[in-house]
Amino acid sequence: MDKTLRDYAARSAPRYTSYPTAPHFTDVIDSASYADWLRCVPDEVSFSLYAHIPFCRSICHYCGCHTKATRQEAPVRAYARTLLQEIDLVTGRIGQGRPLKHLHWGGGTPSLLPHDKLKRIASKIYRYFDISPTIEHAIELDPRTVDLALADLLAEIGVNRVSLGIQDFSPKVQSAIGRIQSYNDVGLAVANLRAAGLERLNLDLMYGLPNQGEREVIDTIEYAVALKPDRIALFGYAHVPWMKKHQRLIDTDAMPDVIERFELSEMAIEKLLGHGYRRIGLDHFALPSDSLAIAAETGTLRRNFQGYTADPADVLVGVGVSSISKLPNGYAQNDPDIRRWRTAIESGSFPVVRSKRIDIDDRLRHDVIERLMCDFEADVDQICANYDTPPDALSDSSTALAAFEADGLVEISGSRLRVPDDRKAFVRVVASAFDKYLGSNATKHSVAV
Repeated sequence: MDKTLRDYAARSAPRYTSYPTAPHFTDVIDSASYADWLRCVPDEVSFSLYAHIPFCRSICHYCGCHTKATRQEAPVRAYARTLLQEIDLVTGRIGQGRPLKHLHWGGGTPSLLPHDKLKRIASKIYRYFDISPTIEHAIELDPRTVDLALADLLAEIGVNRVSLGIQDFSPKVQSAIGRIQSYNDVGLAVANLRAAGLERLNLDLMYGLPNQGEREVIDTIEYAVALKPDRIALFGYAHVPWMKKHQRLIDTDAMPDVIERFELSEMAIEKLLGHGYRRIGLDHFALPSDSLAIAAETGTLRRNFQGYTADPADVLVGVGVSSISKLPNGYAQNDPDIRRWRTAIESGSFPVVRSKRIDIDDRLRHDVIERLMCDFEADVDQICANYDTPPDALSDSSTALAAFEADGLVEISGSRLRVPDDRKAFVRVVASAFDKYLGSNATKHSVAV
């Protein structure tokens, strides 16, 4: 990697799971306004629902999620009761019987919900929505918590895809990141899930961790592939201690530098491709028969707060603390403080605290960025035409794009942009050319590669 590419790799850039990105949700929104946003969603629109469960048994040093540690059941039960009330609030505004295409439980560790509460929440969702026969009902799990009883319960409530957090199988890496779990622990979790009929399996891996080198990454890939998951996510560790103070426990001197991160990523990608996985966007891999691979092949791949998805829903509603909703009017985020979140809901109010109303310019930029992140190419004029907007509407990106083209990050042919195969790792940098908000907040994001 020459100095130019090294500088790009170290550049701060968003992951673009939304546009505008969450740091720019600065508008104040009240409960009544958000209720109007929900009420105005057209009848024919399909929904996706995300439920955030902000509890873990302990906090891993690398974690970037909104969660807290607890070993007590009482606060989790109390949270579940309030979550049920929030679902009532939402469906009271959008009406019951809306089509639900996708349901995702994230966290935290959603499986820390007591089994009776998990079952009751799922039952209410299935009763209040018109469940698509092709719904993807997914949940994120800590493999150390997955016994046969949990696996059976997940199958009973309709879960059909599970995601296990692995990161790295090396004991010395696990010690450095505060997450100890053996390969046997993970293998037992997978066996329990499959015994319950849960065959669709995602594994989350990570590069850029302390004490992680070539041997650790190769071994982790081989161990992961041996479990035969449909999908593997390969995330670059985002070191943002100014946002997540527990990341200060990470020994930065033991972390790979920019060049080593890039080399570890490229090596892992080569290994995964060699095992028959297809590359999906920046950091996902899927077997050819998986719906994510099919979406990538057919140009219908999308990107949202859960990462890459084949979810066709037009509206995403988030429930739980800190969760984000995407509605036709814009984005709205719940209060991240559990006490304030609960107080609002118990008073009959929506617990939203931040929002971002989106206009045509935001939609244009969102679509270009999404296509770049999903397809590594985009036709800017065609996207403008989709909104009956002049083709020069995004001309302010031309200076940055010209520099990226000169440095080999993007190929430009008329209005068509394409990220070359050997520069896909830099797609976040290319996408940033269309981010009109980035300049005011660039330091609040992780490195691009």
